[in-house]
Amino acid sequence: MAISACSTAPPPPAPTALPAAAPAPPATHQAHRIVAGESLVAITVRRGGPLARMGHDHVVATRQLEGFVDLAQGRTELRFRLDQLQVDEAEQRKDAGLDTQPSPDAIEGTRRNMFNKVLQAAAHPWVVVRAARDGAFLNAQVTLHGVTRAYRVPLQLKEDGALLRASGSFTARQSDFGITPFAVFGGALAVKDEMELRFAISARR
Repeated sequence: MAISACSTAPPPPAPTALPAAAPAPPATHQAHRIVAGESLVAITVRRGGPLARMGHDHVVATRQLEGFVDLAQGRTELRFRLDQLQVDEAEQRKDAGLDTQPSPDAIEGTRRNMFNKVLQAAAHPWVVVRAARDGAFLNAQVTLHGVTRAYRVPLQLKEDGALLRASGSFTARQSDFGITPFAVFGGALAVKDEMELRFAISARR
């Protein structure tokens, strides 16, 4: 099963495209650069429908992040490729509180459905996040599937010399981004519309 679901919630507002003609200003020379391999974005989606017991909750995650944290300007920009997401790694499932492990065949089926049918990763390969700090929050613009949405995200920030660590979590809906929910058996087995996103960013000067 893939990231998607049948939702009975009211439809979201019309999608907003990310303006191609308005690039973000460059980072200052004091900006911290995000360290790929030491940073993480993980997304948990949960099963739903009358036949939910036949499916699995899923976690997709990546450490291949690019971008910067600019404390002087109070802003952050990061991005990652959808085709670099790892599906249902045992460590990430444990961290998400999931106590089962899908079979390799089930994981491959999830990956195939997610990238080809749901996220259409070939047409929309990148996820981009642009955020401005507002006290203990980030005002984040998230672009996924060619659609941009705004979120206010609680932030934990620690600075230790040249090293900066930022972490937080928030909830979004797939349908916020115009993604068609995926379901089988007429919606009897599906994945819920909500996505639980968490991040732990390491950045160095």
